[in-house]
Amino acid sequence: MSGQVASSTPSAGSAQKSSTSTAPLMIEVKGLRKSYGPITAIRDINFSVRKGEVVGFLGPNGAGKSTTMKIITGAMAPTDGSVKVSGYDVFEDPIEVKRRIGYLPENPPVYSEMNVESYLRFVAQLKGVAAANVGVQVERAIEKTDLGSVRRRLIANLSKGFRQRVGIAQALVSNPDVLILDEPTSGLDPRQVAEVRSLIQELKGEHTIILSTHILPEVQEMCERIIIINRGQIVAEDSLAGLTERMQHSRSGLEVSVRLARPSEAVTRALSDVAGVSSVRLDAGIYKVQLSVNQLDAVEKLAEAAVATRAGLLELQHQAFDLEDIFLKLTANDDQAAVAAGGAQ
Repeated sequence: MSGQVASSTPSAGSAQKSSTSTAPLMIEVKGLRKSYGPITAIRDINFSVRKGEVVGFLGPNGAGKSTTMKIITGAMAPTDGSVKVSGYDVFEDPIEVKRRIGYLPENPPVYSEMNVESYLRFVAQLKGVAAANVGVQVERAIEKTDLGSVRRRLIANLSKGFRQRVGIAQALVSNPDVLILDEPTSGLDPRQVAEVRSLIQELKGEHTIILSTHILPEVQEMCERIIIINRGQIVAEDSLAGLTERMQHSRSGLEVSVRLARPSEAVTRALSDVAGVSSVRLDAGIYKVQLSVNQLDAVEKLAEAAVATRAGLLELQHQAFDLEDIFLKLTANDDQAAVAAGGAQ
C-alpha cells in the first residue's frame, strides 16, 4: 500500500489485559475514506472499540478527527468504507445507530432560547426515548452533569462551562451504549476543563467512550487506549505504555542526564570512557550523555563512573518518552510516523 502509514498492533508485552479484551465490539470502522474533490480528508481508517473501553482519538488540528467522528455518528457520508455501531451499519440502519450513540460535537448543538430541562426533554423525544422514560432519563442526565441548579434557566444565559455540560447531557439523555465526545473541553477555562474531565471520568465504565481531542493531558488522564491520526491516516494504535515501549525501541540509543556537584574535565573523560557512550556534553551544569545502545546496564556503568570521579553525584536519569514526545514524533511527517508505527505497508 504505497505511501500509507500502517496502524500498529500492540505487542504481547505491551497490550493491556482487561475485561474489555473479550467484550463485544461496539464500533467497527473499516476502510474509511472521505474526499472532497481532489482533497482526501481521511483514508484507509481502520479500528474497533470494545464495550466499556475509553479510547482517545488523538491528532493535530486538521488531521481528520472530526471528519471521522461525523461519519461514525452518521452525520456525514464517507466516500468509501463501512462503519458499524453495536452491529448496526451506520448507513443501512441509521436510526438504530443514532439510538445507541450520544454525540457531543465540538460546538454543542443547543437551542439557546430553551431552558435546560425543556431542551433535554426535546432531545430525548427526538432520540426515540419511550414517553414513559423521558422524565427518568432527563433527571439522570441532569444529575450526571450537575445541572440541577440551572435546569430552569435559559441556555442563552449560561456560562460556556454550563453550556458544555448541557451538550454532554444531551449526549447522555438517551442512555446510549456509545459516547463520542469531540473536543469536549474546547474553549473552557482551567476550572471548567477540570470539571468536564471529572465528569468524563465518572462516565467511564458505564459507556463506551471515544474522546476525540488534540489536548494531550486529557488522553493521558482518561484513556485506556490511544489512536493517533495524522494527515488523514492512523499512524499508531496502542496503550500509552505500549506506544512508549515501541518508541524506545525505535530510536538508536538513549540520552542520560547526569547532575554533579563538581563538574570537571576529568569527569567528562570518565563518562566518555564508559562503553556505549557516543557523546558527552555539559549543558547548564548537567551532563547530557548519549548512549549508542538502549540498555539499562550501560546506565548502571555510567552511574558507577560518575560516583568514581568523587564529583558529587546528585542526580542521574534517562530520558523517557511521554505522550507529548510520542505525539510530536508520530505527527512530525509521514516518514517518521511510518518508522515509529512499525513501517509502511
